[in-house]
Order: sequence, then structure tokens, then C-alpha cells
Amino acid sequence: MHSGYSRATLLILLIFSATFSGCFGENENRMPGASDLVVEEADALQGGAWQSITLRAEVDLSVFIPYFIQDMGSMRAQNGTVFDIQAGQSQTVNILFPPRNPDIVLLIGEYARSDWPIRAADESWMDWMLDDSKGSSITIVPNEDDGGVWPWVVPGVSSGGDVSVLQLSTERPQRADLTEENGVGASGGWLNGRDVYEWVDFITDETPDPLDLADGAVGYLDRWIGNGNPAYEDAITYFEGVMIGYGLDVKVHRFQSGTLWAVNICGYKTGTVYPDEWLVFGAHFDIAPIATPTSFVPGLEQTGYGTRTGAYDNSAGTSMVLTTASVLADFDARRTMVFCLWSSEEEGLWGSSAFAGDLPDGVTVSNYLNLDMAGINYPGDFALSVYLGPDGTGDVIDQSGMYHLAEWIGADAFDLSYQMERGRAEWAAGGEEPLWQNNYQDVVAIYESPTARSDHQPFQDIGVATLGWNGVVDGYPCYHKICDKLPEMEEYMTTENATGEANLVHSWDIVTWWAVYAFLHMDQTPVPNEL
Repeated sequence: MHSGYSRATLLILLIFSATFSGCFGENENRMPGASDLVVEEADALQGGAWQSITLRAEVDLSVFIPYFIQDMGSMRAQNGTVFDIQAGQSQTVNILFPPRNPDIVLLIGEYARSDWPIRAADESWMDWMLDDSKGSSITIVPNEDDGGVWPWVVPGVSSGGDVSVLQLSTERPQRADLTEENGVGASGGWLNGRDVYEWVDFITDETPDPLDLADGAVGYLDRWIGNGNPAYEDAITYFEGVMIGYGLDVKVHRFQSGTLWAVNICGYKTGTVYPDEWLVFGAHFDIAPIATPTSFVPGLEQTGYGTRTGAYDNSAGTSMVLTTASVLADFDARRTMVFCLWSSEEEGLWGSSAFAGDLPDGVTVSNYLNLDMAGINYPGDFALSVYLGPDGTGDVIDQSGMYHLAEWIGADAFDLSYQMERGRAEWAAGGEEPLWQNNYQDVVAIYESPTARSDHQPFQDIGVATLGWNGVVDGYPCYHKICDKLPEMEEYMTTENATGEANLVHSWDIVTWWAVYAFLHMDQTPVPNEL
């Protein structure tokens, strides 16, 4: 941990705080305490997985759950709720505890309470418990969802008041066939980085396959945009089939303007409340085409332009979109979910531009999430960039809502407060360019990007607030080179305390979970463009 205290010290503090601290309320008013709420599954709580738990009250009390839950009426995910539970009664709820932070809290107050304190966006609940001065408040409002039952929580105007806190711990599910060297800590749950890793490994598999007339390999290589490229069409057919297998309504969009053409593969699941509002995930599946003969010459390949596998750019993003689609396809959403694999990003964003410029009548895009070149970043010796926009002034944050959301997710769900603090300092010192090139330790930078080099730009051009993730770009020696392969990524991500494979698994786990958390938030409440 990087917060200046050990878990042992924190535990001692919490024991005394629960009894004596004014932050948790005085016993003279008989504020319900942590012992008054029983979580019947407390010994088997899971992180990063939907789980049904039962809360039982020993006295009349209210409990604020600051995590995603599934409303019993609408069956949709919502960002927290408050339950009023009478003595001797219980409440069962399906809940998603954080995937990368085992320390969880439930806030307890007097029965029928409406106002509650809440942590600041850039701190975890553990940080808040040590010093709640940065926090603010929430209040409850009636459920605004079609068929919804449980209250929603919205920003409040009071201090929130004193509460008692029940602290519990979770364990992340893990695969039994993996070790630390394979990234076992990020191998289980609702989704995980190991699945992304295995997708990248499969897509970029260069094992010869003489029966494959498209690219002669087991994987899906040579994904260069171009009329008549059989490997490109082979990949389109395969990815289309994968999304169909998820149960999505899949469309292969072909656009042409003069000599420019693009093919996008998009899987749709219609929203049950706002079907004409589309929430879009995207990553380009095309790769930089071979343009120089030296690309194939051993020893000279890094001097040429183009790649066959495009492991980092952008099999990684493609794999993350497929992973998110696999779990969200079974989820009931308010807004229409769209999972797109764009073509022609390397030629100038043709695929995403064609899509954004040709929306059906009456359809709007509520938010866009971009996955391009993530993996070579934190927890390796590189920065993870969490970029948002559109950027307006360049010297202040214009998209305060999106910035707040990105910090809120990162600080507690992934326990990255320290890394985000370091990222703020690095961004203030040098802006975006050094983050794409230099070595860093423990840096996660959230910022508005003034650079339009990926598929978020066409959506910003039509007024949509966007969020995206990436790592090193120009600082990666295999960027747009034949050596952009998974083993090269692993070598680049090896650190003193972890294998490159493990670091890649954990990096993809963080980014994929961040995207899914953002989706769940945006499905309930879209983030507006503030320019």
C-alpha cells in the first residue's frame, strides 16, 4: 500500500474508531453500530463477481451500499442504494464488490435516514475512514428506472452526518490451473485480464496452418484493410461469428466513399428503456499494413513499417471489446449497447468516422468508450493513460463529470489513489507526450487529451463525451513494426517483481474492468459533454 499506513495499523484504528470516534457517531444517541448489521455470507464474500448476500438487522437501521447492485424490480445494475431494515428483518441483494480492492464497507445509520456521507472521488473508502474531510454527501431519491424498486443515490447538499461503518473483506476468484507467473490474481470473476490475454494469444498465434488459405496461420494475422485481402475478410467473418455466439444482433457495416472504404463489425443489444440512445464500446481490429520490404528482413524488421500480428496495436483492444461483450451481452441495460470493431483506423479513422456520421434517424450516442493499445502500462514500468474529452481550453478540465467518474472508479474499485496522485503530478509537469514515451513507476494519469489519434475523435466531433485507455505509444520500439507480438510485449512488461505475462494480465484486468464499470455508470446516468 502507498497511503502511509499498514493494514495492521489500519485495523487497530478501525477497532478504536468503531467505539470512540466522533466520525462514527456517539453511542449516547444509540446510533446503530457495525455489530447491529449481520452479513450472513461474510466469510465467503467475493470481489469482482456478482454475488447474492443477505443483510440482517439486529435493531431498526438503514444501510448505505456504495457498490453496484441489481435492482430486484428492474433487474438492472444501479450505482448503490439504501435499505431501511427493521429489527429482526433481512434484505437479500445481488451485489458486485470491487474486483481489485478487498477492503469493502457498508455505512450504517438510523432507520429511514436519507442523507449520507461519501468519499471523495480520488480516495478509497479506507482513505476516507482515516480522514473524511475531503468527502461530500449523497441523498436518496425514488427509483427513476422503469420497473425499479430500490432508491437511487444522488449528490446531496448536506454534510452527510455521522455513520457507523462495517468493514469486511473479499477474495477474488482465481483459476486453479494458474500461478503468480501467469497472473492468477486476475484470472477469475465476472470478467478478468487472463481472458483478455488468452484472446490476444489466440488472435496473434503464428503457428502455421497450411489449410488456412487466408494467412496460413492458426490466428488471424495480416488484418490489413484492402479490397480483396482474404485475411482481412477471414477475420471479419470470424469476429462476426464470435459476437453472434454471444447472442448479440450483429451487423457488418460496409461504407464506401470514392476509393475509401471501411468495414465495421458491430454487435447490438437493444436497450429496454432508451433504445435510441446508444452506448458504444469500440476498438479497431485492423493493423498497420506492411509498407516497406525491410519489415520481413531479420535484423532490419524494426526499421520497416507494418506488422502481421499487431499484438499491441490493436489485437489488445479487440480482445478487450470481445471480453466486455461476452459478459454484458447477458445483461439487461437501459440504453442500447453497441460493441464495435472498427476498420481503417490506421488509414485515418475511416471506420469509426463512417459509423458516427451515418447514425439512424432519431439515434444518439450517449457516450463512447475507446480501447486502443492498452497493456504496456501500469503495473509495468510505464504509465496508464486514462484520457477523456473533448478537450476545450487545454489548461483546465472542461469535462469535470467524466474526470470525476474516472477518478471515482479508479480510486476504490482498483485501489489506485496513490498511482492517480502521481499521475496528476506527471501530467501537470509534462502533459501527454512523455506519458506515451517514458518509463514510470506507479503512474496512472487521468487527463483530457488534446490529441486525436484514435477512434474517439469522430464521436467527439458529433458532441459525445468519451473515455479511453492506453499505455506507451511512440515509446514502444515495436509500434507499427513486424515485432509487435505478444512475446515482445511480455519482454517489455517484465519487472523486478513480476513476469511480463503476469503484468500484462493485470494491466488488461484493470483496463477492461475500468471500461465495464464506466459502462454501468453511464447506462444509469450518461455523462454529458460539458463544452
